[in-house]
Amino acid sequence: MMNTGKQAVKAKPPPKDWVSMNLIEKAIELYVGEKYFCSGSTEEDTHQVVDKYANALSIAMQFFDIQMSGKLVNNKIAWRGDSAMGDGSEVNLDLNRGMYDAGDHAILEYGNHMNMVNELDNAQESLKWITDFLINAPPSDDVLYIQVGEPKLDHTCWERPEAMTGKRPLTQVNALYPGTDVAAESAEAMAAASLVFKSTDSAYSGTLLKHAKHLFKFADTYRGSFSISIPKAAAWLYHATGDKSYLTYVATNGNAFANWGNPSWFSWENKLAGVQVLLSRVNFFGSKEDISTEESLSLQSYRQTAETFLCGLLPESSMATSQRTTDGLVWVNQGNPLQYSVASSFLAVVYSGYMLSSQTSNLYCSGKLYEPTGLRNFAISQLDYILGNNPMETSYLVGYGSRYPQQVHHRGASIPMDANSNCSDGFIQDTLIQMLQLELFLGDHPLVIITETLGTTLRKPQFSEVPDSHQ
Repeated sequence: MMNTGKQAVKAKPPPKDWVSMNLIEKAIELYVGEKYFCSGSTEEDTHQVVDKYANALSIAMQFFDIQMSGKLVNNKIAWRGDSAMGDGSEVNLDLNRGMYDAGDHAILEYGNHMNMVNELDNAQESLKWITDFLINAPPSDDVLYIQVGEPKLDHTCWERPEAMTGKRPLTQVNALYPGTDVAAESAEAMAAASLVFKSTDSAYSGTLLKHAKHLFKFADTYRGSFSISIPKAAAWLYHATGDKSYLTYVATNGNAFANWGNPSWFSWENKLAGVQVLLSRVNFFGSKEDISTEESLSLQSYRQTAETFLCGLLPESSMATSQRTTDGLVWVNQGNPLQYSVASSFLAVVYSGYMLSSQTSNLYCSGKLYEPTGLRNFAISQLDYILGNNPMETSYLVGYGSRYPQQVHHRGASIPMDANSNCSDGFIQDTLIQMLQLELFLGDHPLVIITETLGTTLRKPQFSEVPDSHQ
């Protein structure tokens, strides 16, 4: 469905495949709630803060419109058009939807907030564009098409998606050549999405849930590898169905994969922290059915590991991670640091919501207690840094504020719509445009892209407008 998208700034048109790091999560947590948890603030101040994050959310949501593949419906981006219309045709499947770089799920946590700023319908429309593709990807119970396009060939060609002329080969996993992680993450995505559409389109929700169950069984039966993807899918299926067997699955298999007591960063490559926070929800609010003592202890271990991770985020805690800049930005990896900052912020906001809803007053961190506002304040500090409160006074959300990176590494935006360029000419075209921009201080690509959250900054407060550096 989606481009591998390891960095948002590397928004390459083909291929489409599944790495479900949630860009909607990135957008949602920019709007952390109507109260903002600023004790003592006036109503006017609170409203001003909400406008700030609501604006960022609206900008971020447009990224999905820019990245859509296939026959566009209600196209909102003037320089985008239909692309990859024949995807899947060689096997009589319609795989022409999906996105070149995309994500899912966080509508579930903050749908009401999205509705308040008139973004819920847009989010559901974008999500359905993705899940429509997912529904068509498994032609049978033991086959799943996981990618359209060949990455190596694709990366040698710089062109707009509307102008693609190269082959679009399909990749599948099946019983003989399993793909546990990709099948499980597809099941997870559809299970979560089924909850989004449950109240508005019950038939579509049911279709998603049916496919999610089949793909979970496929992933679990034909294991090419066994990682956190299967239990994460089981956790979402439990929330979507209420079927206790899925909860039992993650509880009884915890010793095999949960790595209890050893928290890890939440990222595209490792989603274990997300599973631990998600399953903490059951520990906070209980299960509709009785659970065994063993299952209860297992769920408690998930929560304890989640809290160890969260304590590491709090700068005042004795458990605070040292993996942050001197200005407080979480910084784990030079190549993609903002994914860690944003993903950690999202988990902090979600967990603080669990604490407030369950009337849990404090988080215990090695002898000291912290209120939910501490987690929220951490998230706010990360988001404010990304939105411009940093030594460079630069917003890393493209399109937000008065100063942000102009030369985004993005094929569709870097080549004029009327350019008559072939595969290799696109690289030359983009280079010439960049040189002209630098010489004349024009700043913008010929087509305006205003929605990307840059995948990278530097640990030291500096930023270079060099598109090929991916910084």
